[in-house]
Amino acid sequence: MHIVILGTGMIGTTVVCEIAKFDGIDSVTAVDVRQESIDKCLEIANNPKVVGKVATLESEEDIAKVLIDADVAVACLPHSLSLLAIKAAIASKCHLVDLVGSRFNEKRALHKEAQAAGVIIVPGCGVAPGITNFLAAQGIEMLDEADEAVMICGGIPRHPIPPLWYQVVFRLESVLGLYTKPALAVENGELVQLLPLTGLEKITFPEPVGVCESVITDAHSTAYVLKDKVKNLYERTVRYPGHWGKMNVLSELGFFDNDAISVGGLSITPRAFSEKILAPKMVGNTNEDITVLRVEVRGIKDGKSTKYTWQMVDFYDHGRRITSMAKTTAIPAALVAKWIALKKITETGVIPIETIIVRERFEPFINEMSRLGINIDFNEEVYIYGQSNW
Repeated sequence: MHIVILGTGMIGTTVVCEIAKFDGIDSVTAVDVRQESIDKCLEIANNPKVVGKVATLESEEDIAKVLIDADVAVACLPHSLSLLAIKAAIASKCHLVDLVGSRFNEKRALHKEAQAAGVIIVPGCGVAPGITNFLAAQGIEMLDEADEAVMICGGIPRHPIPPLWYQVVFRLESVLGLYTKPALAVENGELVQLLPLTGLEKITFPEPVGVCESVITDAHSTAYVLKDKVKNLYERTVRYPGHWGKMNVLSELGFFDNDAISVGGLSITPRAFSEKILAPKMVGNTNEDITVLRVEVRGIKDGKSTKYTWQMVDFYDHGRRITSMAKTTAIPAALVAKWIALKKITETGVIPIETIIVRERFEPFINEMSRLGINIDFNEEVYIYGQSNW
């Protein structure tokens, strides 16, 4: 089996390293627009299965050229290239696992084309979207009647510093999207769009994390896929206390607007200006980070009010020398690609992760993630009147 990885940044390099270790994978091609990025990836992977390829990745045709001989590909590309990569995979008849979950409706519209090509496209396959999605889906499946599913996740620094108590571990583009994009959610069985930075709440994780804050952010495909199975569904993103308040002030003042303004005769968007100002303020003193995740699903099981909770507190991986965010994003994508290559997943079309890793596939996938260093705790609570009150 030949696997192609599109993009050799932090996440892409981690995907390359993990996939190359799997039995049944014969060769891996790491593709990027920059030779220096590929060279670094090959040095880190240090695996004879892996070769590098420099290629232009600006158009559907460009991407299709590097996928033509691949069995499965994993797209670790910017959001702007996600839809192009999916179209290229369909044209090349190559299965594709994509880390990006945005523009889900446009991707879902390609379902029949993917089926006709005999390929599976899995969008939004990382940690969030990704792990959070299929945990919520599994919790809903386990209940007789689901009232609410809340997916909570955040990448936070191990050693936070002022003034923002946050450091970018992936792309600032993605981070700023959280501050500006309306949040898709489900309320009373209907899709709703909530304002950015809505619903500030305190949340506590085990030490050394402690007290944090979360706001409602975009639930991506999960809202569309699960809205008929649960009354209320939300995604929340976690930061240390104070961060969201500061971002909300900037947002209210227009610092994240995309409409160009003139400054000293130069045309610039407030968002582009803000990116330049904020980027150095979101760099930590170390690369050490923590990924926190909690998915809570409430409803009725066997006539009793029941809550299922999955929780993960994951730290910088010193053995692999990678951030927690890189590990928890890359490993789910690598495993899904492996399962497709080994025909453990045989569906075709544009298939969201929350319909793949559920029921009989759920525990085996959780166990494989655990063996690769992603450990998720599970807890079940049953409300009996007069004895318990969660």
